[in-house]
Amino acid sequence: MILVTGATGHVGRPLVDLLLAAGQRVRALTRDPSRAGLPEGVETARTEDLPLDGIDSVFFVLAAFPDGPAELIRRAREHGVRRIVALSSYTALDDDPKNFIAVRHRDLERRIEESGLEWTALHPAGGLAVTALEWREQIRTTGVARGPYARAHSAPLHERDIAEVGARALLTDDLLGTKPLFSGPESITYAGRASLIGEAVGRPVRFEEITHDEARKEMAEVGIPPGAIEARLKMFAQLVDNPHPISPVDRFLGKPGRTFRQWAEDHVADFT
Repeated sequence: MILVTGATGHVGRPLVDLLLAAGQRVRALTRDPSRAGLPEGVETARTEDLPLDGIDSVFFVLAAFPDGPAELIRRAREHGVRRIVALSSYTALDDDPKNFIAVRHRDLERRIEESGLEWTALHPAGGLAVTALEWREQIRTTGVARGPYARAHSAPLHERDIAEVGARALLTDDLLGTKPLFSGPESITYAGRASLIGEAVGRPVRFEEITHDEARKEMAEVGIPPGAIEARLKMFAQLVDNPHPISPVDRFLGKPGRTFRQWAEDHVADFT
């Protein structure tokens, strides 16, 4: 049986479907199993209970465990878990001690490497396309997407591509002991993302650039930690007029990665 943490999240949810399609038994962790809406046949449990009996492999999402992976790793060893696949971040490659996001993910990787378990640490680069859902209410009501640094580039990944790499790491030995780095297939600006969403929904969507300070205030209001805010804004500033390097996911999936246009078409209902 495979344990999926963050099972109702953007990556965990499609991963559950992929594992079921592969004939795997899945135990899904979520904060509220009664509202999870997961497919029939999936065993659900509360994240805080962390039941590991009968589990062979774990897909670990740091966002579901704000205190980090130490407790899960300790209990995984006690229960005979064999493998952990962690959704990390390419920011872990940044050794800046002031980069809050990088520090947390470097610690995650160090802990799983020292755990004695088989491990893989996924390094999605270029950001997740689903961060555009932050604009959904704005786009629904005003046709405007607000954010800093309109000309900042990224190579956003479709969440399903990340889930497919995760499934390969869980179901095969191909990625054992590695940190696969992969991005979306194209570098586009944040203003370009807004435009593509507009094309998908069939009406213009305009990007409205806000200042660095306005962005900091808005992120704080939705509960993003101060260190993460500064790391994100620094990254955005560095990517202005600077195309993002492409690390094709093709070599892990045997097919091209999904474009942001495809992502927008898959999420039309979120913006209408």
